[in-house]
Amino acid sequence: MKQTRQISDSVRLGLLLAISGGFMDAYSYLFRGKVFANAQTGNLLLLGLNIFEGHWDACIKYLVPIVCFMIGVFLATCIRRSFQSYKKFHWRQFTILIEAIVLFSVAFLPQSMNLLVNSLISLSCGIQIESFKKIHGLGASTTMCVGNLRSATSLLSDYIYTKDKEDLKKGLLYLLIIFFFVMGAVLGNVFIQSMGQYSILICSLLLLVAFLSMFYHPESY
Repeated sequence: MKQTRQISDSVRLGLLLAISGGFMDAYSYLFRGKVFANAQTGNLLLLGLNIFEGHWDACIKYLVPIVCFMIGVFLATCIRRSFQSYKKFHWRQFTILIEAIVLFSVAFLPQSMNLLVNSLISLSCGIQIESFKKIHGLGASTTMCVGNLRSATSLLSDYIYTKDKEDLKKGLLYLLIIFFFVMGAVLGNVFIQSMGQYSILICSLLLLVAFLSMFYHPESY
């Protein structure tokens, strides 16, 4: 019997978001002052080092994006609670549209405003990571890879012993998500070379495509 899943849980949408996640991280790190907009672990580490060394100006560079990431998660939670029963739109469509608009605005901010830019990108990542927690029923992230890498390794290790094809399929799906995230970073680098600060518009376009794709009815797998 086929299992029906929401379009927001589909592999196709998840991979599109993974590309977007890799693109955002490459953009913030390579073009906006070497700040990690997605995985706040790096920012927390650099914040701690700068606190220890007494570089208070540098602390702001990492602290503000961390706080904005938290605000993004909080905002996504509020939208879910407010629009979960809304009939015309899925609540995740609201979050992904906000994310696309935020990234669109980022393209027109100069490098002298990198703190604001990285804060807005971190806000977007917080929204995305809270709104899209599953791909094809698996707990997965589209904005960072550590959890996905752990899950892939664990499942593939299980497959060696159990020969359960479901473990293999799930492990390979996690690796596919990681691959698309890396490809997003590669694309980010390519477009940064040719478009500079406006390259983030590609990411906004990807999110707009994801938003429009969610108007389809739930898919069957």
